Amino acid sequence: MEEIRRSYSRLCKESGAEPQEAVLQQLHQLPRGRLDLATQSLTVDTCRVLGKLLHDEATLKELVLSDCMLSEEGSTLLFQGLCANTTVQHLDLKGNNLRATGAKALGKLLRQNKSIQSLTLEWNNLGMWEDAFATFCGGVAANSTLRQLDLRNNQISHKGAEELALALKGNTTLQQLDLRWNNIGLLGGRALVNCLPSNRTLWRLDLAGNNIPGDVLRAVDQAMDHNQDRLTAFRENQARATILSKEVQHLQEEKSKQFLDLMETIDKQREEMARNSRASAVRAGQLQEALSERQSIINALKAKLQMTEAALVLSEQKAQDLGELLTTAEQERQSLSQRQEKERKLEQQEAADRESRLLRDLSAANEKNLLLRSQVDELERKVKSQQEQLFLTRQELTNSSAELKIRAIQAEERLDVEKRRAKQNMEDLEKLHSKEVDHMTRHLEESERAMQERIQRLEALRLSLEEQHRLAHLEEKIRLLAQARDEAQATCLQQKQMVAEAQTRASQLNLQMEGQQRRLEELQQELSSKDQEKAAEVARVRVGLQEQMGRLQADLVAQEVLREKVAALERQLKVVGSEHREALLDRESENASLREKLRLKEAEISRIRDEEAQRASFLQNAVLAYVQGSPLRALSPPK
Repeated sequence: MEEIRRSYSRLCKESGAEPQEAVLQQLHQLPRGRLDLATQSLTVDTCRVLGKLLHDEATLKELVLSDCMLSEEGSTLLFQGLCANTTVQHLDLKGNNLRATGAKALGKLLRQNKSIQSLTLEWNNLGMWEDAFATFCGGVAANSTLRQLDLRNNQISHKGAEELALALKGNTTLQQLDLRWNNIGLLGGRALVNCLPSNRTLWRLDLAGNNIPGDVLRAVDQAMDHNQDRLTAFRENQARATILSKEVQHLQEEKSKQFLDLMETIDKQREEMARNSRASAVRAGQLQEALSERQSIINALKAKLQMTEAALVLSEQKAQDLGELLTTAEQERQSLSQRQEKERKLEQQEAADRESRLLRDLSAANEKNLLLRSQVDELERKVKSQQEQLFLTRQELTNSSAELKIRAIQAEERLDVEKRRAKQNMEDLEKLHSKEVDHMTRHLEESERAMQERIQRLEALRLSLEEQHRLAHLEEKIRLLAQARDEAQATCLQQKQMVAEAQTRASQLNLQMEGQQRRLEELQQELSSKDQEKAAEVARVRVGLQEQMGRLQADLVAQEVLREKVAALERQLKVVGSEHREALLDRESENASLREKLRLKEAEISRIRDEEAQRASFLQNAVLAYVQGSPLRALSPPK
């Protein structure tokens, strides 16, 4: 990394610019393959020197220039240096406020550079100038190495989105595109959706914050899912192809080894035949010498010659038999190849029929999936309406319960007022009774009997009050009256002398007691009427609350039923989707197995053909070599 720093200082001296201290510090602390100049204010001279440095630099793989406040001239100089760079794979230009000139320079960079795979352009203004952004989109379309492009917050309008859609139609390598927080809108979203069927590599497209309707976003998600599935299938096929290529290479190596072994055996056989031929030639020479030397064994040699002629006839007969066997083997091989060709055609036709059936099943499953999704949306809308109704009923219930509470409080207040009034009246009565008891203490036994009768009437009154209203204050009053009775009895025993005065006032007390009784009966009637009103009000409130609770419970039961239906539909939709995916995977595996079987059959047929041809050629060569190199042929007389 010290070499990069020295190169930067040398280029600054050559261009007459002062080295920027922040850049020198970053170059000194440079990690392996990464230059981070984020938040550094780069001047035009620094950008010129960095462009020259990047033109020849071959060690950097990641360049971070985010929030560097690049000017238009500085960004142009940097991008010119990057055009010829072949090592930088990740370029971060976030937050540099790039405008028209920067967009055009970026388009040129993308056309010429062949190494950048990730480009971050967040928080710039590329989309504000339509012509410059069109140039940038043309660079994207012509680029063949870019995999990831970040265009968040770039003021891209629907026209810019249309230019991007044209670029995506021509681009064949871009996999991830981030367009969040722009101004694409409905028209731009539709343009992007229309371009996606012709692009088979893009598997991630982010469009949040662009005022795009939900159906367009769902169409984009479906296209991205389709491309992602296609990418995974392509990767699996590539892995399978590599495995199959390795297997084919291994088989080829084994076959080459077998062929070399066979050629070695053939060479050995040829050498042995050559040795035999040489030995036979030596033997023929010896025989000629023996013929010239020994005339006496000519007859024996003639007999041997006849025997050799007979052997030659036998060998010719064997050669004819071998030729017939060769023709029959060739016929059998042709019939076998024809039969295998017919079987292969039948298997291809069956595979085509299965593929057509799978396509029909797939279209039917897609239609069923769309229908189920529409049903789910309808149920969601119904659930929302039911939830709103439930919320309104809950508000009504709270309002009614509040009103009932207010009414109950008011009724309790009125009841308290009436109780206080009745209590005051009873206190007045008690005072009067206490006065009467004081007077009765001065009376004789007649007054005592009158008091006993009055106490009995009061006890009867207490019993009636306990049975009807069960009021605690009347029990207290009766207890006080009982105490007064006891005291009156005690005093009556001591004051028997005042019988005359008690007799004269007994009539007056009787009259007063009758008046007090009438007043007490009126108070009792009034209290009973108040209690009845309170009981009626409470019963009416309870009835209303029970009715409202019944309606709410019915609504809750209906809501639970709807939720269960929605959950059941969701489960059914998941089951259908999983079954659909499993069926697709099964069909794909069947297709792959059928293709593999077909390929193996074709390879086996070609191997059998090659082996038959090799065997035939080897047999023919062996027969010809045997016939041509036989010593009997050399000794046979001319015909």
